[in-house]
Amino acid sequence: MKANAQLSEGWSLENEGTRIAAQVPGCVHADLLAADLIPNPFIGRNEQDIAWVGRRAWTYTRDLAADNTSDPAFERTDLVFDGLDTVARIALDGQELGRTRNMHRAYRFDVTGRSGELSVTFGSAYEEAATVKALTGERPNAYPEPFQYIRKMACSFGWDWGPTVVTAGMWRSVRLERWSTARIARVRPLVTVDGTRGRVELRVDLDRTTTGAGRRLAAHATLAGTTAVTETDGDSVTLVLDVPDVQLWWPRGHGEQPLYELELTLTADGEQLDTWHRRLGFRTVEIDRSPDETGTGFTFVVNGERIFVRGVNWIPDDVLPSRITPERYRTRLEQTAAANVDLVRVWGGGIYEDDAFYDVCDELGLMVWQDFLFACAAYPEEQPLRGEVEAEARDNVVRLMPHASLVVWNGNNENLWGFRDWEWEDALEGNSWGEGYYLGLLPRVVAELDPTRPYLAGSPWSGSWDHHPNDPDHGTHHSWEVWNRRDFTEYRADVPRFVSEFGWQAPPAMATLRRALPGEEPAPDSPGMLHHQKAEDGNGKLNRGLARHFTLPEGDFDRWHYLTQVVQARAVATGIEHWRANWPRCAGTIVWQINDCWPVSSWAAIDGDGRLKPLYHELRRLYADRLLTLQPRAEGPELVLSNQGATAWSCEVTLRLMHADGTLGARVHLPVTAGAHETVRLPVPPEVTPAAGSAKEYLVADADGLRALHFEARDKDFAYPEPRFDIAVETVGQERDTVDVVVTALTLVRDLLLQPDRIAPDARADRGLITLLPGESTRIRVHGTQGAGANTVRSALFCVEPA
Repeated sequence: MKANAQLSEGWSLENEGTRIAAQVPGCVHADLLAADLIPNPFIGRNEQDIAWVGRRAWTYTRDLAADNTSDPAFERTDLVFDGLDTVARIALDGQELGRTRNMHRAYRFDVTGRSGELSVTFGSAYEEAATVKALTGERPNAYPEPFQYIRKMACSFGWDWGPTVVTAGMWRSVRLERWSTARIARVRPLVTVDGTRGRVELRVDLDRTTTGAGRRLAAHATLAGTTAVTETDGDSVTLVLDVPDVQLWWPRGHGEQPLYELELTLTADGEQLDTWHRRLGFRTVEIDRSPDETGTGFTFVVNGERIFVRGVNWIPDDVLPSRITPERYRTRLEQTAAANVDLVRVWGGGIYEDDAFYDVCDELGLMVWQDFLFACAAYPEEQPLRGEVEAEARDNVVRLMPHASLVVWNGNNENLWGFRDWEWEDALEGNSWGEGYYLGLLPRVVAELDPTRPYLAGSPWSGSWDHHPNDPDHGTHHSWEVWNRRDFTEYRADVPRFVSEFGWQAPPAMATLRRALPGEEPAPDSPGMLHHQKAEDGNGKLNRGLARHFTLPEGDFDRWHYLTQVVQARAVATGIEHWRANWPRCAGTIVWQINDCWPVSSWAAIDGDGRLKPLYHELRRLYADRLLTLQPRAEGPELVLSNQGATAWSCEVTLRLMHADGTLGARVHLPVTAGAHETVRLPVPPEVTPAAGSAKEYLVADADGLRALHFEARDKDFAYPEPRFDIAVETVGQERDTVDVVVTALTLVRDLLLQPDRIAPDARADRGLITLLPGESTRIRVHGTQGAGANTVRSALFCVEPA
């Protein structure tokens, strides 16, 4: 039987004569932080002070004793690295075992009978990139760092939301594997289902020792009471399991997520040699890209059901990815699922996440759109990169394909678009730039290894060069013109077939800012705030977006902070409400982005310290099965009921024309039914329609606890009354740290927000922005208040005020 021994202890890290204790898995930065040799790059402007780390060579060492590699019970001992970041030379007792140049691959070395000092020396990623650049020639990219010349997490070189922290180290586990005769080297489960009959075709590759060559072996697989057995004297074997009466795996919100335990055992003469275990789910997935009267569609079809995707983009949850634990993955993904998200896109400038990530997605019903790791650059297709790209793709397709949650492979992020629109063609002068990967190599690898899943050439991508790569009428679309140059109301200007990126920025929570900027009085343009704003003209875009709707606060950071949160939530809501109203022409949205990798002003719904922005709570509303909205139209507002649930939605909608002073102008009741997965659009009756351009009246729609609002005037032009409300703080049970904050409006109170971290750094509220009409109350549950009283709670409450 194979035996594994983790090599997680006994390591030291050395550079220029300085030696410190090292943690494995880990990275140089984490070890230097633990030894107090560098400041925390997340605090203040420390990022600049640790830039030297990524330009040095670093060596990890530990002793590898003879009894670890010479056990007579085993014929073979392999040294296995699940991840080396990135350019490494591995040596044992002074003899080189090998060299690596890819963070995204696993490596295996035969160390049978060998012992001595094990050393892993990491060269500078900058030096490797310069070497490759000299071989391949220069290529353009969107950022001034050389990430396209090295197979490493691109965003470690910085991004428009992330710091430049160029890591090195053994970022995934290191172990010794001892085995005899043969081992299971690779398993590809091809999972299909026809009705309720499932099939698993297991393609198994074997490694053999010298004495095991040609020996008769048996492979035995079981799943859901079904067994398959076959024998081989070769290096590969195929087993087929036909499983009756399987239950289908569904995306969350559409059904359950049953997972079946698969056990594969390899034996020789009845002796167990190796085992392999995974949880599998049965489901079908395709993307309908059929042409129609308006262009080329892009609709996910899971188990025959057409789905409006409610998605988010995911970036590495820490700029030091070795620090992301299985518990942290689960926390962040449970938060994501609780926001009614059903798809997570793993973005191409990051990493292929740990198996723990995909395990949780399997359990929660979160579909995974997996990018291959190419982003915002022209990538050379020559050696040594081409061979690394193919090996990396093969490694990760095989590693990830058992996961039912994985529904699509995507070739790259924005590179096809960049070639067409970012002035690359002239700069390239005919040189390779990655097209051969996205339209050639990668689809061939997926077709060979994982033919059960669709492949996309890129995001955005219109399907062919016959259309602009980012044409909203064809395929996937990235909607960034609005954030960069326009008002968020212009999301309503078009109806893309599928929006795979769009978003709006806001700063992180105040407690996150206080931790990240100690000793600084934050202001939009204070030094620390500007350093933690990585987007080009980011604050300018924030301010222009705010000023289109509100009077820009001068010298009032608290007010500016609140209003930028409001605008972020409203901007994303404007897009999703409009695009859901246009289902099935628009078949999904993937918000940029759910998470952050450090404390920063960004597009995230969950900030770098894990605190929820108001956008997070807004996503819960926008991505719920049932969404009630009022959409502006030239002929007057339109009532829209979007039902993505599996059953019909029948309700009575109450429409009220309200005056700014709180009096009722008119009221009507409309019975409405929206069928399963159906959108219903109705004109608002004229008696409750506000006058065009009115600054003194507004429309309210209520149904089944849902509310939609329509204002003809922008906030800075509307005749808001001075907001007045009463609050009461009620202790919940015996838990002094948990309270209900009851707010009762005496006037119109628009976009009331309780910022819980202003009460206590770890406090959490169960809701975000709320609009109350005069006489209405709301109850906000807050955990972790540390016994704060009513005055402290009131100071954490904000709402829209008259200009």
